[in-house]
Amino acid sequence: SLSVPTVRRWSQASVPTLLSDEEVERVLCAPDRSTPCGRRDYAILLLLARLGLRAGEIVGLELEDLHWRTGEVVVRGKGRHSDRLPLLDDVGEALALYLREDRGRSVSRRVFLRMWAPRVGLSGPAVVGHVVRRALAWAGIRRKSRGAAHLFRHSLATRMIRHGSSMAEIAEVLRHRS
Repeated sequence: SLSVPTVRRWSQASVPTLLSDEEVERVLCAPDRSTPCGRRDYAILLLLARLGLRAGEIVGLELEDLHWRTGEVVVRGKGRHSDRLPLLDDVGEALALYLREDRGRSVSRRVFLRMWAPRVGLSGPAVVGHVVRRALAWAGIRRKSRGAAHLFRHSLATRMIRHGSSMAEIAEVLRHRS
């Protein structure tokens, strides 16, 4: 037995944790959209679920990145790459409602601001993770892994595979370079 080599354990060898379509919809219904915080959180969750944005991309989203006339959003992702994604109807409506009703005035050009003074952009990707964990708890969903916001990227990719999308199409939507 001493001469048999050990088996290598890869850190990401298992299938990523994901949410079912029904769980995604439950999480999207979790925020109380009658409150400013709930409307902001709903817009964040839609960006995660429908466009597969990363938490850092949401935090870095600025007002100039929303192109209403062309129906696009510019996403500044990893490696300082910027990509244009379609601004889906439900995502656009949620963003417009938040911006019109709840964002308020600020010197910050970030789309999503803190709810309390000082009204500046969110401090980092961990805030988006907190929004997701809170929505998961409200929806009664227990996650089995770390990386709450990334659950939506895995779920979107799985949904696309189930609907017949190719790996190249999924990589394009999720903005993977390789």
